[in-house]
Amino acid sequence: MTKVWTTAATALLLAAQPVIAGNTLVAPNAKILVAKSTLAVTPASEWNKLGARPGRNGESWTLDGDLLNEISFYGGIPDGRTLFREVDKRNKPLPKVSATMLITDIPALLESSYRIALGTPLMTITSAEPAPFAGAPGVRFTYSYTRAGDDVRRLGEARAAMIGGRLFMATYEAPALHYFDRDVAAFRQIADSARLDAAPTRS
Repeated sequence: MTKVWTTAATALLLAAQPVIAGNTLVAPNAKILVAKSTLAVTPASEWNKLGARPGRNGESWTLDGDLLNEISFYGGIPDGRTLFREVDKRNKPLPKVSATMLITDIPALLESSYRIALGTPLMTITSAEPAPFAGAPGVRFTYSYTRAGDDVRRLGEARAAMIGGRLFMATYEAPALHYFDRDVAAFRQIADSARLDAAPTRS
């Protein structure tokens, strides 16, 4: 069996698995605050909000399961905080957000965080360019990675900005085979809709 077929078979098997209990539906065409913050997005289609959070200031959505397509939001991570929960703070501490970070520092922060949190050296930033996010000057970047013990290559796209010394970011990830291309337009619509809103409707 070829590697491509193995990857495809794995993806199809995962797709057959239902979204786990504990998730909640995200209604389309409504402004929704995410990641317990003032970051608001308006999805054009229905998503599932995962019960598990990537970190204290994070929130994740999926269509078919987090291994097949996942959007993660990071809502105003302050100076001195990490993107994810620490996995080995003493021996392998995660990099921290700095209030003085430039937008060009954000892709490197995500790359370093993934290498430690996922235990993989196979994480690469593939492009980066200026792009607005949440009404502020920001960055759009793409990346690819493979998790330790898993030969499924995943692609990612992110939009991020530093606003008031805090990091706001949205990332989208899916297997390179089929799923990334299928749903990336939905992520871009959500990222384009992002704004900061001081009037909470939901987190």
